[in-house]
Amino acid sequence: MAVLVVTGTGTEVGKTVTTAAVAAAALAAGRSVAVLKPAQTGVAPGEPGDVDEVVRLAGDVTAAELARYPEPLAPDTAARRSGLPTVRVAEIAEAAEKLAAEHDLVLVEGAGGLLVRLDDAGSTLADAARLLDAPVLVVAAAGLGTLNTTALTAEALRARELTCAGVVVGSWPRLPDLAARCNLADLPTVAGAPLLGAVPAGAAARPPTDFRAAAPTWLAPRLDGTWDAAAFTAREAPSCPTRPGAPSA
Repeated sequence: MAVLVVTGTGTEVGKTVTTAAVAAAALAAGRSVAVLKPAQTGVAPGEPGDVDEVVRLAGDVTAAELARYPEPLAPDTAARRSGLPTVRVAEIAEAAEKLAAEHDLVLVEGAGGLLVRLDDAGSTLADAARLLDAPVLVVAAAGLGTLNTTALTAEALRARELTCAGVVVGSWPRLPDLAARCNLADLPTVAGAPLLGAVPAGAAARPPTDFRAAAPTWLAPRLDGTWDAAAFTAREAPSCPTRPGAPSA
């Protein structure tokens, strides 16, 4: 895949750290990588944003940001309140295509969830994915409530005839509770797509060299890693077996 769109099931689910892990694994596999952030919110001019965090953690990544708004709101709302222009879906597609012409992999990281409004016309990251004909990687939370938000995101993708590349748990706890353990088995079923990784909680606090070395062990081969969903689920959730017929990587 030349372009992979990365969305979360909501905010604070580990989307940026997962994007950095995917970038680091691709770099380790010898691929050139660019990361595009269409709309950065909640960050003042001159402050490091999400793409800067991806570069810090992953390393030699081309970073691009199209719009920035100081308040931590949906991009459309943040743009309206700041008086700054919104980012248009056509701009996102054009920027991603230019990067794809020069890189093996372009990661387009959204803001919040899939259907967060980007402009006053109601355009969303899903519209950008459709213009790009790009698969969408869903980053989900580990614990209680994640099955519903993941199912809703997957349903929205299917309704728009978009491909869900898979699901990554964006912050896997060191001591997972029962809900988190059982969710490992259920996430592929509700998403209709394979579980492609689990990034450990606190991964961003690791030294960048350690992060880059470990990143492939958190992601499945489809994302240039060595992580095995079946083995991970069997180890972390032995009492919650995977459902028969669940999608696998």
